[in-house]
Amino acid sequence: MGAAGAVEASTDGPAGERRQLINVAYRLLGSLAESEDAVQEAYARWYALPRSRQDEIASPGAWLTTVTGRICLDVLGSARARRERYVGAWLPDPLPDRAEWDHGQGTDLADQMVLDESVTMAFLVVLESMTPAERVAFVLHDVFRYPFAEIADVLGRTPAACKQLAASARRRVRVARASVTAAGQADVVRHVKEAWESKDIAALVGLLAPTAVMTADGGGMVGTALRPVEGGARIAQYMVAIAARAPGLELLERSVNGVPGLVAQRAGVVLTVASFDVTDGRVTRIWAVRNPEKLRPWLRAGLGPVPG
Repeated sequence: MGAAGAVEASTDGPAGERRQLINVAYRLLGSLAESEDAVQEAYARWYALPRSRQDEIASPGAWLTTVTGRICLDVLGSARARRERYVGAWLPDPLPDRAEWDHGQGTDLADQMVLDESVTMAFLVVLESMTPAERVAFVLHDVFRYPFAEIADVLGRTPAACKQLAASARRRVRVARASVTAAGQADVVRHVKEAWESKDIAALVGLLAPTAVMTADGGGMVGTALRPVEGGARIAQYMVAIAARAPGLELLERSVNGVPGLVAQRAGVVLTVASFDVTDGRVTRIWAVRNPEKLRPWLRAGLGPVPG
């Protein structure tokens, strides 16, 4: 990890820290709307400070990161209760490639987001399994390279305790390491697309690991499986049944959170964004986001060429 830590420090003062803060917040929260709210709140607190207090702060960027981290920590704490009331499975917001964002929805965010291995759906789902404190310690240290002394200010714990939290989180992440190259995953995803379009159950079963799991997020707003579908054969049958019930459905190969995925649209409207985890040439996990609120940046995903 650590690629996101390459987000360059700004020379434009506090306002120029937005890109870094948005990237931190999204990795902590997995929600674009909540990330924007957290960063907005951090800036509101900065500008509410007296000018004399602002002048005393040697690094506004570090101050804003600390405050954003604390806000995200609070959000993570309350999110668990909210997600218990969520209809079906909750998945992080899927991110389009920068060129694919809808021009009316988050164009500024498209320019801010850094797509690397720390925003893949597989990685974000593992982050969801952590405690809020583990997630903050791990993301700030392992992804963004903040020292534990600064993370201690965010969590209100000792640097040694923060180091232990990050180590615990790191053990969880080891099982979610990238297992194939982007090119290798693209080949598998393309074959899945072709088999799905042709409603070829046997081909799909061959592309799916016997222990594969598909998780869908409809948020109670659209019809979808409320519980994970387990087993390659069951997933293949489910996918073909969906295709049979949705005439005119078009599948597009698109970058999803920086890796090859699929977008399903009908009449130009994006209905589903699917992410994949591939191991040894077979799909082990599928994450299908159908909640329309999470698909707003994808409204124009059917336009333009397939990313090469």
